[in-house]
Amino acid sequence: MARRANPLPHSSAGDVLQLVRDGEAATRADVARLTGLSRSAVAARVDDLVAVGLLAERADGVSTGGRPPMRLELNAGGGLVLAASLGTSRGQLAVCDLTGTVLATRDTAMAAGSGPEAVLSRLPAWFDALLADEGYDPESVRGIGVAVPGTVELATGRAVGPPSLPGWDGVAIAPVLQRRWPVPVYVDNDVNVMALGEYRTRGDAGDLVFVKVSTGIGAGIVSEGRVYRGALGAAGEIGHIPVAGGRGVRCWCGNVDCLEVLASGRHLVETLAAHGAPVTGVRDVVALAGAGHPEAVRLVRESGRLLGEVLASVVNILNPAVVVLGGDLADAGDPLLAGVREVVYRRSTAVATRELGIVASRLGEQAGLAGCGFLALDRILAPEAVDATLARHAAQSRPVDDAVPA
Repeated sequence: MARRANPLPHSSAGDVLQLVRDGEAATRADVARLTGLSRSAVAARVDDLVAVGLLAERADGVSTGGRPPMRLELNAGGGLVLAASLGTSRGQLAVCDLTGTVLATRDTAMAAGSGPEAVLSRLPAWFDALLADEGYDPESVRGIGVAVPGTVELATGRAVGPPSLPGWDGVAIAPVLQRRWPVPVYVDNDVNVMALGEYRTRGDAGDLVFVKVSTGIGAGIVSEGRVYRGALGAAGEIGHIPVAGGRGVRCWCGNVDCLEVLASGRHLVETLAAHGAPVTGVRDVVALAGAGHPEAVRLVRESGRLLGEVLASVVNILNPAVVVLGGDLADAGDPLLAGVREVVYRRSTAVATRELGIVASRLGEQAGLAGCGFLALDRILAPEAVDATLARHAAQSRPVDDAVPA
């Protein structure tokens, strides 16, 4: 990672932690050089961060002669982040450490399709059970990330009119969880957080488009390291782009021949079931395709081609470094990937595809959980949030006589 050319002015403790998280500073000397702070100022900030459990010092730095320097690192065990990825047909929960590493997971029946009351009334208890089963202290929770299918108003964490999920429009998720844990709660669209999780895992991926192909179809876009959400949070709705040559099939959004009604897992389940195949969900379709069922393989590959028709335009417009396919239907592997590649490489411009990778997700079904963890961590460990945490800690530690003026 490139070093900063100039010192950071007035660097706070939060800025120091960010330098460590970004891999720019590994020792106190690095912090002093990058920020221009004095040795005593660096020591004060590092000591404050260690005191609240956010930073750790290890006696295993690389020596250049004499005593090895103490190495600074984010204290992974300094707290926990809870993650909930609520899909249309199933849900997942996780506990993550402060580096975003997933420590424990659970699949649940808490699908968003069950409605907000059924899900939110049970969500705190499901988290409590997971923490208890794995032996984690509920008091160590520092933040929570939640993913839901559909557009989310990021500032308020409210679901915004997802027609596929009746009852969720305007529902505020954070207050339900904050009654149990008085910590920050962040909510975003499920595909956005999957894109974030995949991007962070790849590290050097460059601009990335993550496509979730499951019961429905949607995309998450990461550009210059940030999730691109659009003006109202509705970016990435590729499932509702009409596909040429369709049969006039009406979509729930009101349009006809949308990609989602012609290529999604829901469409494949309905088509195979109508032909007598033993399928009730997307995973059954994947299993049939994996077993070589001719019609299942054909339908999955055709879904890939239709998806490729839309992604060819996405590639021409955004010129990403990589397109990642995830979601339950992506587990079908080669038939889906081959269909997408066949069309994208033929229909997109030569320069846009010259170095383009079209690959399967590395994280698989944990992409959403990892992304939920990073969604929360990026906010609770942001410099201003860390400085606020330190201020609260200092106020709580101040003697009563000093805290209350005479």
